[in-house]
Amino acid sequence: MRVPASDAAAASRGAPERAEPDVTRISPTPLAALVGFVMIAASGVAAAGPPYLTDDPEPTETGHWEDYAPAGQASGQGAEANGSVFVELNYGAAPNVQLTLDLPVAFSRDPSGSRVGAGDIAFSAKYRFYHDEGRGVSVAVFPGLSLPTAGEGLGAGRVTAFLPVWAQRDVGPWSVFGGGGYAINPGTGNRNYWRGGVAVARMFGKDLQLGAEADRQGSDTVVGRASTSLGLGGVWQLRAPFRLLVSGGPTFVDGGGSVGFHAYAAVGLNF
Repeated sequence: MRVPASDAAAASRGAPERAEPDVTRISPTPLAALVGFVMIAASGVAAAGPPYLTDDPEPTETGHWEDYAPAGQASGQGAEANGSVFVELNYGAAPNVQLTLDLPVAFSRDPSGSRVGAGDIAFSAKYRFYHDEGRGVSVAVFPGLSLPTAGEGLGAGRVTAFLPVWAQRDVGPWSVFGGGGYAINPGTGNRNYWRGGVAVARMFGKDLQLGAEADRQGSDTVVGRASTSLGLGGVWQLRAPFRLLVSGGPTFVDGGGSVGFHAYAAVGLNF
């Protein structure tokens, strides 16, 4: 599941003031390793999340919507590919809380043919439990569930879940964000797995952001293999409230074999 980008106004802000930082702390103990990693990695400004595989901790502004419609994503290797065309709805339900709903139409292609139909509906809730405006550091949890609403062969067939933690460091026009979590993937022949990544992005002026990322996923089946995805992405602010988001790159499966791909494109709007 993807997490929405932070809004365009935040993306274009300058380096934050360090005097009298606005800090929200709910439980500082779990932060140490993850915040330390992100702060060492680099500097950055918001506008993370889509179009990247790697997510961010920035919630949608309270009382506002941040939606992606239409949006599409696909991945594949060799003659096989799958993905969806979907609508993603994000609502700022309370300070530091965002609710997300994904409504997909899924597709799949393999040597036996192609299929199109309803996909698995996904719900998730982001809670940013640490935010230091002065240092530009945020950390959030973003647990989500996917329901088995897809047609045969187009979804997991069971309830699945992803339980990640995401962190971000912003300084000037740069942003570093990343983290990861544990995926619960029941079913015959399936296995639970870890997934995580890190991305670096930079604003060019007020309307263009470019970034690069690396994402690592463990095997999701008993006979499968882990993989690493690399990608480039961009967000172009159009006339408000619209923006264009695109990303893509190769995926390398451990042990060799043909190189796969992943791609994402969407129109985003905030209101």
